[in-house]
Amino acid sequence: MSDGGVGTVEGVTARIATDGADLLTLAGVGDANLLELQRVCAVRATLRGDALVLAGTAAAVEKATPVAQRMIDTARRRESFDADDVMRFSLDTNGDPAAGPRLVLPGVRKVVQGKTGGQSMYLQAMLDNDVVVGIGPAGTGKTYLAVAAAVDALVRKRVKRIVLARPAVEAGESLGFLPGDMQAKVDPYLRPLYDALEDMMPAERVSKALETRVIEIAPLAYMRGRTLADAFVILDEAQNATCAQMKMFLTRLGVNSRAVITGDKTQVDLPRKIDSGLFQIERILPGIEGIAFHYLTESDVVRHRIVRDIVRAYAVDSDSPK
Repeated sequence: MSDGGVGTVEGVTARIATDGADLLTLAGVGDANLLELQRVCAVRATLRGDALVLAGTAAAVEKATPVAQRMIDTARRRESFDADDVMRFSLDTNGDPAAGPRLVLPGVRKVVQGKTGGQSMYLQAMLDNDVVVGIGPAGTGKTYLAVAAAVDALVRKRVKRIVLARPAVEAGESLGFLPGDMQAKVDPYLRPLYDALEDMMPAERVSKALETRVIEIAPLAYMRGRTLADAFVILDEAQNATCAQMKMFLTRLGVNSRAVITGDKTQVDLPRKIDSGLFQIERILPGIEGIAFHYLTESDVVRHRIVRDIVRAYAVDSDSPK
């Protein structure tokens, strides 16, 4: 706990107890974590005995205190973090993600949990609702966490299969000029789903599940005319589904099925005259029991920090008068 602020010639200081925390993890390699805390919060941060001491203006110390507490709590759990995580802590206003659900995936000894408060709320929404629509910019974990929730449901036998789908929309490139048969042509569009899946399960288990169709990865168009019962179904890149495709997808759901729809409203590749089904369901589905909308923001970006700055720059440009 913080020992409170004390007036100094340069402003105030606050001492936050570090007992039980791994100090090497807390400080980071070459004190990188403390240096990042200083940079993002405009304070001086030093480890003194059993406390992390923050010094600076009253406003800066007030901003830095919850960030430092998150750092200490994470180090107490012996969970590694780096300077990018410190940046995320400073931007995240949704609380400590450690309070959210943790998915333990057998076979890979992998624990999946939100890295931000927003991600933890997204995971919780997937546990609590039959249909979840996750909307947010690139790098916020929309697809990765949805696949983790699907694998968790499968290994716990809550569902019998996983179906992963994506619209095969040509983003400035022509499918017709790609080599191979139709499956070879659409596989590049589905590769991110394979990548996420292979990070959740051993390779041989993924291969067997694909062969036995316990897990199916396919273009959205392949879903037409089917009923998906006892399944965890994910529609990725949903901003590129037409209104008709989105209705078709949602009406495929059968008994004991769950669906997660992910999309980024800033990356629509549909022709200009075709409306996005993601925008339509955002208008007409809120308020239906069992359907939850969750919005991730730039503070939930967990890729390289420059991705967050890129997302912000594009957002500013789109809001600026042309």
